Parts: sequence; C-alpha cells; structure tokens
Amino acid sequence: MLLPRRTTLLGGAALAAGAAAPFAPAQAQLTIDMSRPTFEPVPIAVVDFSGDRVGADMANVIRNDLQNCGLFRSISPSAFVQKDINATAPPRFPEWRSIGAAGVVVGSIQSVGGGIKVDFRLWDVVVGQQATGLSFTSQQSNWRRLAHIIADAIYKRVTGEEGYFDTRIAYVGESGPGNARVKRIAVMDQDGANNRYITDGKTIAITPRFSPTLQEIVYMAYPDGRGAPRVFLQNVDSGRRELLGNFPGMSFAPRFSPDGSRVVMSIAENGQSDIYEMDVRGRGLRRLTNSPAIDTSPCYSSDGSQIVFNSDRGGAQQLYVMSASGGGERRISFGSGRYATPVWSPRGDWIAFTKISSGGFGIGVMRPDGGGERMLASGFLVEGPTWAPNGRVLAYFQGQPSSAGRAGAVTLHQVDITGRFDRQIPTPTDASDPAWSPLIPQ
Repeated sequence: MLLPRRTTLLGGAALAAGAAAPFAPAQAQLTIDMSRPTFEPVPIAVVDFSGDRVGADMANVIRNDLQNCGLFRSISPSAFVQKDINATAPPRFPEWRSIGAAGVVVGSIQSVGGGIKVDFRLWDVVVGQQATGLSFTSQQSNWRRLAHIIADAIYKRVTGEEGYFDTRIAYVGESGPGNARVKRIAVMDQDGANNRYITDGKTIAITPRFSPTLQEIVYMAYPDGRGAPRVFLQNVDSGRRELLGNFPGMSFAPRFSPDGSRVVMSIAENGQSDIYEMDVRGRGLRRLTNSPAIDTSPCYSSDGSQIVFNSDRGGAQQLYVMSASGGGERRISFGSGRYATPVWSPRGDWIAFTKISSGGFGIGVMRPDGGGERMLASGFLVEGPTWAPNGRVLAYFQGQPSSAGRAGAVTLHQVDITGRFDRQIPTPTDASDPAWSPLIPQ
C-alpha cells in the first residue's frame, strides 16, 4: 500500500488581504490550553473538499474525528452561509464569524498520475489568517487515512499536542452463545472503520497487545480451546505470524517495553504467580519477582525504567511499582476496593487502572506516586483500559449481565482523561479487551 506522502506546508501564516493584525485574545479562540482544568470546545466548520467524489466523505471523517474527541464542536454544514468557498483563497471571514466559527477547514483534491493530491487549510476566522495547511499525495484508496492525518494536524495546531486519529485499535471480537463463545482478534481504525479479523475463530484468541513502535500485536490463543496458552506475534499489515512461546500458567498476553525489544508478563507456577521479562527476539526469560503472592498485569513505564503491576502481597489486590530490572517494590494505591490491569500512560504522567469496589467496576487514573486518583468511568464490568498514543484518551470495554445461557453484550468505549467526553466505539460484534496502536507510519 502506498502510504500518504506529506509534501508542503501551505502558505504559512500570511495575513489575508484587509485582515487585521493578530492579537493574543482573539488568537486564543482557536487555541485550547490543555493545562487548564476547564475549557470550551472550539467551534469549527469543515467544508466538503472540492474536486473529487470522496471530498465530502473526507470532510465527514474529519468532522467526526474532531467532534468525537470532545475538544471541538463541529458546526453543521446546513448552517454555512458561504456556499461557494474557494479552497485556495481566503474565506469571507465575517460570514463565518456570524455563525460562531473559530476556524474553517477547506480542501481540494486533484488527480495526479495514478493517485490523488490533497491540499487543506485551516483558517483562523477571528484574526483572519491561515493557521496551518498541508499537501499530501497518495492512492485514492487512502482517502480515509488522509482525513485522519488532516484531523491530527488540526488537533495539533489547536492544542499544541499530537493527535491520535491516524491509529488502530485491536480488540477481541465476541460472538455466539455464552456456553460456546467464539473469540477472534480484530483490528479497526480508531473510529470503528475498516474492521477486519486477523484470527479465524477456530481457537480462542484473547488479550491483544500492540507494540509501541510497530504495527505488531501479541496475543494469546488456546489450541482447541484447551491446553497451555500460546503467545503469537503478528504483523497487522503483512499478516506474518510467529510463535513467541508456550506459557503454561499465563492468563494475559505480555506487554511490550517502550522500545519494543522486550515483553513483560505474569506466569503462574507451583502455586505462585510472578513477573517475568523476555527478549522478543532472543527469547531469553528472566524472573523479576519471587513472592508467594499473586503478582500479575505488569506494564512498563513510558521510559522503560519501571514496571507497574497488581499484587495481593499486602492482603487485598493493590498496585505496586518496581524497577524494570526487579526489586524496590512499593505500593502506590491506597483507596477502598481492589485495583487491577494498570497501564502506564505514553506521556508518563498517569497510570490507568480498573477498580472494583462495592460490587461495581470503574476506570480510573492516578499519578505514578499514587497521588491524584480519580475515576473516569463506571458501570457493570467496566474494565481493561488502554491509552491512545498521545496519552490524552483511553479506550476500555463494558459488559452487561448474561442470562439463560446467553452472553451479555460487551461494548468498547473511549473516554478522555478529564472524564467529560465518553462515547461508544462501533463494532460489528460484541467487543472486549481493546489495545491501542501507535500512530501509523506515514
């Protein structure tokens, strides 16, 4: 597949003819300060791209990306006053101000050889100048990826931080009755599009985990639904699969180190469960904990120097942090209830977790030292957080009660780290245990 090629920054920040010089208060209206505890979503208008039949579809993907992240309010095209907008000329700013837009996104598509060239511009309506603009060439079949990349560029211009729209989510697709559940590993775009299965359902496949550096997944599969689990490493694009190892006593797939060279896992043996580390290519296995307790669900810190895990070594199931080489374990969770499935943010500033308290489940975050704990989502069987690569959004899954031999519905959700913006991610079947990819290489 020919990947999108970024070619040009369009026009810089040149002022439109007759526009007033920029001044700080007005410019701030197309900027979100992510360090502030509260802010209003930025009202933005995305005009259908001109020049090709996929232009309207691209604009719609961009609108949905921006709207769904909670930081933008997408203005309906039915409210647009200027209908004949030229993608290469400044818009009529007063008309866009009249409908409350802080920014206007325009674009054009041209046929180039066997592919397409896509230009886009984000205009700052308040100060009357171009905020950013880029040009890409690619195959026409990549139009959806181009839309996600453009949404990422807009997100970065407005927030100052990297976007996450050009990513994938792996998950366990579930179907069938409760006593004969079929579980397959599926991969889709982060918005639910382009869903496909990478296992065939003949064996139970669970707990996918993305490499932080490559479009590769590790997952567990049980041959014929029984016996010791096997851990496979599979490339999402090429489909190439290799056996990482057979691990009796393992209940979750390993998690990668930040550089993708190692994985950390929990293995139960002789009545105790401990944390082990393995080199992905050399396959050498090294024990990191040796406790009569149940140590499980390990995850590396963003710099690879530490590991967070949950353990019942203190009685109840709590979160602990230790050196990545083992040793120096210290407890960081002290709230009521039990803590599980900790996942360190790619930014290093938060640890997400599942919390079970008073019979209910929830997704929360805390600082690596245990401070600042707060809950983002709660409900029946809410669990399994995974971070978007920018560390600002989490995905998780939520189950419903089962009855009369029928499995309860299981759905995927996204929530931002403020807990204000929560939405369901569409999937063709029941879905559990999501894992977020890094940004797809361009």
